[in-house]
Amino acid sequence: MKVAKLFHNPGAGDEEHNKENLVELIKEEGYDCRYSSTKKKNWFEVEPETDIIIIAGGDGTIRDVAGHLLSLKRIEKHWPIGILPLGTANNISKTLGIRGEPVDIIRNWENAKIKKFDVGRLTGADDTLFFLESFGYGIFPYLMMEMKKQKKEDIDDPQTKLKTALKLMQRLILSYKPRYCNLEIDGVDHSGKFLLAEVMNTRTLGPNLCLASKADPGDGKLEVVVVLESEKEKFADYILKMINGKEEKFSFKTIKANCVNISWDGTHVHVDDEILKIEKEAPMKVELLKEALEFLVPRK
Repeated sequence: MKVAKLFHNPGAGDEEHNKENLVELIKEEGYDCRYSSTKKKNWFEVEPETDIIIIAGGDGTIRDVAGHLLSLKRIEKHWPIGILPLGTANNISKTLGIRGEPVDIIRNWENAKIKKFDVGRLTGADDTLFFLESFGYGIFPYLMMEMKKQKKEDIDDPQTKLKTALKLMQRLILSYKPRYCNLEIDGVDHSGKFLLAEVMNTRTLGPNLCLASKADPGDGKLEVVVVLESEKEKFADYILKMINGKEEKFSFKTIKANCVNISWDGTHVHVDDEILKIEKEAPMKVELLKEALEFLVPRK
């Protein structure tokens, strides 16, 4: 019998996604399930006999578990990771094509394929940081701060929360003052005044904002997306169409990258869903840890 280690955020998902139900679903598929709540102290432990790691939660929970896995010594084995997406945005699972109810996802693991997943490494801050989704400057960290300030992060309903974030972002874009960004991508200068500069690993960030529709987190490349000062109205219109439920691909400047050197005329950045305050125009370097993680994804 295969041993599965379940890391669960009990605050994510509906009542039916509680510990007892999830453990039972996993056991029904023939796994010996070991459980850890990410809300408990010292919650991270992977027993030596573990065959598969399961993460039940949102993007933040996936990032927390991944951070612990990346901190392990390189002699540790790579465990395949199964995601049960229970968060608000679920940007990581959507990029991987993992959708649906936990029961259906679990049943498909036996025939799933292994997807290698690159991880962004950020140096220049006090510590070396990692990101799975994106790292960036400009309007998005500003949106995150405003969501906290206006206490809109406390909204329980996922769809309402996403739509609220988009509405706030659409208003902020029209009043936001673009800032100068020193941007070097693989030795080539792409500096300018931008509304945002995002180094993307997944296709979407935040409130399912699709900035890099062709991003593949296993291709050994990053996608750098910038929105020019002259594109403010175009960007605001794009967000408005998202609010109104109209599907439209984002078509702003995107550059494939191996290594990014970047600094911004400002002091706040975001690393996935966390805000980081840095010194103004502090130089940051972004590289990839290639194939750092392995996820179970459905076969097409």
